[in-house]
Amino acid sequence: MAVTGAATGAGRLLAARLAGREEIRKVVAIDDHRGDVPNVTWRVTDIRDPLLSNRLSDVDVIVNLDVLRSPELDPRERRTHNVRGAQTVVTAAAAARVRRVVLVTSAMVYGAGPGNAVPLPEDAPLGAEADAGIAGDFLEIEELAAGAATTHPGLDVTVVRPAALVGPDVDTVITRHFEAPRLLSVKGSTPGWQFCHIEDLASALELVVVEGITGVLGVGCDGWLGTEEVAEITGKRPFELPAALTFGMAQRLHRLGMTPAPATDLHYVAYPWVVDCARLRAAGWKPAYDNTTALQVLAEESAGRHAVVGRRVGGREATMATAAGATVAAIGAAAAIRRARKRRR
Repeated sequence: MAVTGAATGAGRLLAARLAGREEIRKVVAIDDHRGDVPNVTWRVTDIRDPLLSNRLSDVDVIVNLDVLRSPELDPRERRTHNVRGAQTVVTAAAAARVRRVVLVTSAMVYGAGPGNAVPLPEDAPLGAEADAGIAGDFLEIEELAAGAATTHPGLDVTVVRPAALVGPDVDTVITRHFEAPRLLSVKGSTPGWQFCHIEDLASALELVVVEGITGVLGVGCDGWLGTEEVAEITGKRPFELPAALTFGMAQRLHRLGMTPAPATDLHYVAYPWVVDCARLRAAGWKPAYDNTTALQVLAEESAGRHAVVGRRVGGREATMATAAGATVAAIGAAAAIRRARKRRR
């Protein structure tokens, strides 16, 4: 079997787990550079290489974990890598007569909204915005997965949707939220915070591979945390703003190039998108981390890093206090202007 993105993160963890299983004869580790996982066969290549099929002649299952998530990346470059990479993996697998492909996307595809059920069932409709945000990447990958049965008869495609990822070197719009000095809260919203440590993602994928579990699967910690619990664990106080002001200003800042992610990405820190992991639980999988422990890991990983509206600052750029103060002042000024206009009317 093969794992892409095997040099780092969840891909590295999964490759190591599979290499330690007696029933798996061979593990092919694929990445654009060689990693340090022992007892695997390294094949250094870009997953977007049209000749990828030549590297899969002895593979029966491939798990694609070569997915870029950082908000700092150019959205077009990120999407090209993520979507074309997944498309090439599926096409190459079919050409090499690989039996099964496992695509890892995100529970973000369900969308985040005040009307979401908590938790969302795994067969809930996909409500994410198909825009330039990272959720748009995952929607395109899932569309590819849905059409694979028609395009490539005989190829089975399994989709795994983890909750908000945490762990060493994980950098996403969610982790950046916890690098801020205070946590944004939207007035009237009741977010439900659910996390997925990359070690738990790797253990879930190991079970999916070994047990041949198919279909669509959610992965995450059991249950969820509320705003007060998050504040207590992180030691960061929330500040509350109206939804229209929050998302309107975020979109303006993004258009000006001041924030790396579109306003729709803020929905994922304002509203719930908790995923039910019923199918994996029924198969016997249990996460090693609960939400509290996962959030503590995230807090430790983000210590010393400072982000303002999703963009990291520090060093010569700005101090944490200055950046945070400027941001809060800008938001406060906009709110004051709105209130003044309403009074004039």
